[in-house]
Amino acid sequence: MPDKTPDAGPDAHQTREELLRHEMPPGLKRWGMMALAAALVIAVVGIAARLWDDYRTAQWTDDQAVQTVQIIKIESEKKGGALNLPGDIQAFTSAPIYAQVSGYVKKWYVDIGAPVKQGQLLAELDTPDLAGQVQSARANLVNAQAAQRLSASTAQRWDTLFAQGAVSRQDKDTKDADLDAKNAAVQSARANLYSLTSQAGFRRLVAPFDGVVTSRAVDVGALVTVGTGAGAAPLFTVADLKRLRIYVRVPQNYASHIRPGMTVTFSVPQHPGRVFTATLVASAGAVASATGTILVQFGIDNSDGALQPGGYAEIKFPLPAGVNGIRVPATALMFRAEGMQVATLDSNSRVKLKTITIARDLGDAVDVGSGITPKDRIIDNPSDSFRDGDEVRVASK
Repeated sequence: MPDKTPDAGPDAHQTREELLRHEMPPGLKRWGMMALAAALVIAVVGIAARLWDDYRTAQWTDDQAVQTVQIIKIESEKKGGALNLPGDIQAFTSAPIYAQVSGYVKKWYVDIGAPVKQGQLLAELDTPDLAGQVQSARANLVNAQAAQRLSASTAQRWDTLFAQGAVSRQDKDTKDADLDAKNAAVQSARANLYSLTSQAGFRRLVAPFDGVVTSRAVDVGALVTVGTGAGAAPLFTVADLKRLRIYVRVPQNYASHIRPGMTVTFSVPQHPGRVFTATLVASAGAVASATGTILVQFGIDNSDGALQPGGYAEIKFPLPAGVNGIRVPATALMFRAEGMQVATLDSNSRVKLKTITIARDLGDAVDVGSGITPKDRIIDNPSDSFRDGDEVRVASK
């Protein structure tokens, strides 16, 4: 079909050519370059921010891998300490009294707690068997003396006859020998009587010194026998309570600090808050292999009667400064196969494990005898995973 569209004319054709020949507005290229540069800057900043975040994350991870630790401050002791030791209070003089003759208790005169004087009668024993033996011994002595007198008269007559030549020397020597035998028999009978009469004196039990009766194990009519065999209880015990002694077992580590004339303080449960003083009397001078301790004896003046024998005392054994070694809290200890150890820091803030020996265990702390020095920086509550050379960070105070 023929195109019936009217021709727009020359102006329309010119406009179409101008549109096809469109030129870029002035400044558009410059704005495009600026936009591209801005996009590049944004991209670079974004990438840099991401890289910085990755670096910080890696740095934080590395920092978290380094443990933070607390350091224990070790201070040297300027004053001497004291070693608390248990003590056993005993009477300075104590005598258990046993029967030296067998018999029955006839009467007892003192009970526990009674003060007695030296030689005071404690009890009497009835010993009928011993009384019979004494009577028999006296009769034997009389018989021996009679035989001796007869032998002496005979020997004297034979000496006279020998001087006259009426008897031989052999007969004279026989009579003299018989007199010697009779003299010996008299001496034997007299010694036997003395022994029995001495035993008869033991029917009276008396106090050996001034003191207090601390035990009584007799009653009227009870049979008592001679001896101090196993399980045998003393009939009485007399103790001098004006002066007491305390026995203390000092560990071998502190044996060198036992000095003549040294004094210790102690306390007893029955007098809370009161402090007593005792002076060194003697030391065993030998270590008991079973306990590793030395037995030490201290004397106490007990004129006021405040203390009783057999009691318990807590002794404060004085020690010079530094003798306990280095005191470390128990929280710093590490139990390892190599033995007891502590973790220390070297100059490069790296872990150095050191094996120690414990001189004394105080429960919440220990006194270290060897293995560390006061200059060591000891880590408190060390991790079980610590090994030599591990890097750590010291917490700021």
